[in-house]
Amino acid sequence: MHIVVPIKQVPETSNVKMDPVTGTMIRAGVGTVVNPLDLFAIETAVRLKEAHGGRITTLTMGPRGADKALREAMAMGCDDGVLVSDRAFAGSDSWATSYTLSQAIRKLGEFDLIVAGERATDGDTGQVGPGIAAWLDLPLATYVAAIPRVEPARGLTVERLVEEGYQVLDLPLPALITVVKEVAAPRLPTLRGKKRAKAAEITLFTAADLDLEPSYLGLKGSPTKVVKVATPRVTRGGTLVRAPDEDAVADAVEALLAFLDARDLLPTGGRA
Repeated sequence: MHIVVPIKQVPETSNVKMDPVTGTMIRAGVGTVVNPLDLFAIETAVRLKEAHGGRITTLTMGPRGADKALREAMAMGCDDGVLVSDRAFAGSDSWATSYTLSQAIRKLGEFDLIVAGERATDGDTGQVGPGIAAWLDLPLATYVAAIPRVEPARGLTVERLVEEGYQVLDLPLPALITVVKEVAAPRLPTLRGKKRAKAAEITLFTAADLDLEPSYLGLKGSPTKVVKVATPRVTRGGTLVRAPDEDAVADAVEALLAFLDARDLLPTGGRA
């Protein structure tokens, strides 16, 4: 069973910065981590490999330094790492990203299942996984919380987390699923895994290595355009009324009632 896991490097939450001119995220010189929601996809793939055998290929699109994310995934149990990297891919939105990744997956050859995270914590669109499925014309199940049945020669059964509860679907293989946190708790990389990952050779795909339509690539090929970027400003203020003892409680209550009454937030008739 060959499982493919697309992952992404994202900036640490405290380091997210936007370029006000291009409307894209500034990634140069910013500390990054493996997208936390992709860890659940990695764990799902590793458990499937442990139960049914096979191998796992993890791939990511990004700068040359993104091989760090691939090595972390390999330390957790993935077998191979593929870095899709080229200046032509810079600024890609979810549409252009899913197109490029789908072509990279085509180049890998035959596979049985693609397991992706629900979404990335930076873009937060949740569209790259479904986009890959569309480009590759694959059956798709999103928000998968459990996989009760897997038969590599036939298909799998998944439970989707939906607003009303769970939806059970049967999918033929090959297929693509995106998983949510409930599917499995990610394991920590082992020392043996880290040593193997450090020594592993990462495969590099550039634009020249893939069968790509140039007009679909990067910022120019992205149909999503950010026309303006603004940093939200906190304009609210507050008043702290302290009541250090019982005698001050009445004054605090009186201050609260006066505050509500001034803003017409008390029931009709105002203060009694």
